[in-house]
Amino acid sequence: MIEVKNVTKSFDGFRALDGLNITVPRGAVYGLVGPNGAGKSTVIRHLAGIYRQDAGEVLVDGAPVFDNPAVKSRIAYIPDDIFYYTQATIRDMMRFTRDLYPGFDTDCFEKLGEAFPLNPKRLVRKLSKGQQKQVAFWLALAQRPEIVILDEPVDGLDPVMRRQVWSLLLADVAERGTTVLVSSHNLRELEDVCDHVGIMDHGKMLLERSLSELQDNVVKIQLAFAQETALPADLEILHRSETGRLQQLILRGKPDVLSARLAALDPLFLDVLPLSLEEIFIYELGGAEHEVKDIVL
Repeated sequence: MIEVKNVTKSFDGFRALDGLNITVPRGAVYGLVGPNGAGKSTVIRHLAGIYRQDAGEVLVDGAPVFDNPAVKSRIAYIPDDIFYYTQATIRDMMRFTRDLYPGFDTDCFEKLGEAFPLNPKRLVRKLSKGQQKQVAFWLALAQRPEIVILDEPVDGLDPVMRRQVWSLLLADVAERGTTVLVSSHNLRELEDVCDHVGIMDHGKMLLERSLSELQDNVVKIQLAFAQETALPADLEILHRSETGRLQQLILRGKPDVLSARLAALDPLFLDVLPLSLEEIFIYELGGAEHEVKDIVL
């Protein structure tokens, strides 16, 4: 289990993490999302053991991550910008990674060559960004890690390779119980692979739930009345828009309970629609700071 407990981190007086709490269950695929500047990359660097927190704890199975080689050897980390030595080939980086990680499986590396169509003798610096990402996944999966931490992991990969990478990762989750924490702005993709989600903003955790629970507690309802009708005052409305008689409501609560309450008002039309993770993200953030603004140029 990954635990981030009341972690704070400041840079030159700016508080990037502000009492942050995260819990990632063992074997989960956890999507960490938030607007730019929310602190996602900062907490990921704490989880990878790169940063030391100013206060709080960053733990894996109860052991601190920072300055702890035994814990860090169980973690594969793929940042947005890939590290490689300037004159290193793919096979050179394999040897380098193998020397750092006791669990590195050379046979697995060779087998994974079938999924990544790259010549191991090629210099990494001469590969495209997408190919370099492939190398990073190739090496990370061959480490046979217990935890995989990903920051914008599939940026630069073509659609076929994106599917290939996710297939390999999810197979590891299913077969070995690997825990995956992934930060990405591609919420549509996260919705397909994640079973837990945490939404960050301003260095804090706004909410953290299983994806199914999250989707079961926020609902989109469209309805229309024959005449102006007041809605129950205790409804928790995250967003409301109207087009003529048709109202669209984003509500927090159970879909069946909310639809029953609104149906009791005898609307002409009522429809309950599922929300995507992207819509939940937008409406949970809320507030003028995160609204989409109409600007006339």
